[in-house]
Amino acid sequence: MRTRAAIVVGGLASAAAAVVYQWFLRRLILTWGATPDEVSAALRGDELLPGADGVSTRAITVAAQPQQVYPWLVQMGPDPRGGAYTYDWVENLLGLHMHSSDVVLDAFQHPTIGTEVDLGPNRMIIEIANPGEAFAIRSADGNWVWAFTIVDRADGTCRLISRNRYRLPRLRDRIGMLPMEAGSLIMERKMLLGIRHRAEHMHDGAAVRRLR
Repeated sequence: MRTRAAIVVGGLASAAAAVVYQWFLRRLILTWGATPDEVSAALRGDELLPGADGVSTRAITVAAQPQQVYPWLVQMGPDPRGGAYTYDWVENLLGLHMHSSDVVLDAFQHPTIGTEVDLGPNRMIIEIANPGEAFAIRSADGNWVWAFTIVDRADGTCRLISRNRYRLPRLRDRIGMLPMEAGSLIMERKMLLGIRHRAEHMHDGAAVRRLR
């Protein structure tokens, strides 16, 4: 009887935890930093994967101009590109060869639509490159779109919005995504803070450019 009662209690606790995560924590994880209007807004890149199974929208305010944010986006990627401005040691445990740059790399400042950027097993293709406004890449299989929107504001700051849209065609993909959501917040939050730091230093005239 005690074993059966323990199983029932454990099941109820697991169900309650799942409900709390689904209806409270999950939304916070998927929308860190974003306003309700940003979460519900139609943004550039949405059209690249209209039937997404999941969407995250995260954002940050940057005390700089959009043209000082955009350079850090377009050079993202593994060496010799500019890294991902997050925890390099975590990325490199996965064999991604990320080395976050503190300078603008001229060689990657004029991206061409269709250019490939490999992110580990994901072969990403540049789909949108509008200077100072939007940048987006899409996986070769079409199941993942990562898009950035920069919104200029009258007070001299801008909003950097990062939106991930993904399709999960298999049950194991859907199950596997749940534990990845919290991890993605940790990495993406660090990335957004890293971009803000670099863009604001550029705004202050502290950033330099390097040919590579």
